[in-house]
Amino acid sequence: MGAGTELSEARRDVAEGSLYLDYNATTPLAPEVAQAVGDAMCHAWGNPSSSHPAGKKAKELISSARENLARMVGGRPEDIIFTSGGTEANNMVIHTACRHFHGSQARPGGSRGMPHIVASSVEHDSIRLPLEQLVKESLAEATFVAVSPQSGQAEVDDVLAAVRPTTCLVSVMLANNETGVIMPVAELSQRVRALNQRREAEGLPRILVHTDAAQMIGKGRVDVQELGVDYLTIVGHKFYGPRIGALYVRGPGTTTPLHPMLFGGGQERNFRPGTENTPMIAGLGQAAELVSKNCEAYETHMRDVRDYLEARLEASFGKQRIHFNSHFTGSKRLCNTSNVSILGPGLQGRRVLSSCKMLLASVGAACHSEKGDRPSSILLSCGIPYNVAQNALRLSVGRDTTRADVDLVVQDLLQAVAQLDQDQAP
Repeated sequence: MGAGTELSEARRDVAEGSLYLDYNATTPLAPEVAQAVGDAMCHAWGNPSSSHPAGKKAKELISSARENLARMVGGRPEDIIFTSGGTEANNMVIHTACRHFHGSQARPGGSRGMPHIVASSVEHDSIRLPLEQLVKESLAEATFVAVSPQSGQAEVDDVLAAVRPTTCLVSVMLANNETGVIMPVAELSQRVRALNQRREAEGLPRILVHTDAAQMIGKGRVDVQELGVDYLTIVGHKFYGPRIGALYVRGPGTTTPLHPMLFGGGQERNFRPGTENTPMIAGLGQAAELVSKNCEAYETHMRDVRDYLEARLEASFGKQRIHFNSHFTGSKRLCNTSNVSILGPGLQGRRVLSSCKMLLASVGAACHSEKGDRPSSILLSCGIPYNVAQNALRLSVGRDTTRADVDLVVQDLLQAVAQLDQDQAP
């Protein structure tokens, strides 16, 4: 796959003799991205706000990157705001929604009360925790809509049923980081748009729609026109880019409100001040260009390898001993993600991984890695039984993962489980 050899080397550099299947946690920099970052560090170190040639060169790189990101998600360059990462972008959306609600209150006939936000029960912590904090401080109200155990999705009807007169934001991720389930965001946006027309006639605040697309970009089609969202979060390190991010806003400050969380030098049209991180932005732009050019090939390759992985697991352990936690009837999922439990006592995900000699993977979101053997709340939310969820492994393949890698991983899991079974034998 193009620069696959260098990517394979990057993957094996993580630890000698290891095989990395944790691409939903993070990805290595694509070689072209590392090159773009290095070039910008050496040759575009001027302050982008400076009017001399060194500053102009940096500014041009940033403009080019902005165009690449816009092209990748089907938006306009002026709709892209660079941020430090997905966490900042998500917090910015929540902050904006609350500010916009209070602004609409101040107008004659405006609604009264506290801003209310609806999110799914399986959102990333950078959505869930800011909302919980606002609730704790009595600054907002929040409803977390449970996903359906049948589909693994936040069902559109359930999300809309949670809407109140004071609702100002609905935030539902595009694809879940643990199950890989793709959420019905386009349908949700369509329904909210129709609802907003009725609400406007009643003098109720507009409901803004946000999706965190961290896991979807680089693994499937992301088009803001098709999705119909007001905001979309972009996270570089999930698609072989650097650890910064961006926020897509449909007409920031005009069509769609956007309120800064920081105040300073006026960069990013005052929405996100601070001297721009030119090298990382250049890298993000290069990563976006790779996605625009190769996304279909990436998706086809990763789906093939993931499906092969699942077939080999079933063949090796037997269908009775394997439970796929990410298979939901009628739901689509990310091309690279398999959440699987090897059934049996003493085979908790963490124990299995620690008995593996080569496999580097996780039991769920990397941010929750300190939670011991407690099962993933996301899997429990999806209706996976406690003892099955406890044994879960999240295996996520990458652009450079091969079928030969999968064979080695399955062998490694077989020896790990045999060892744990033997340790438990009376």
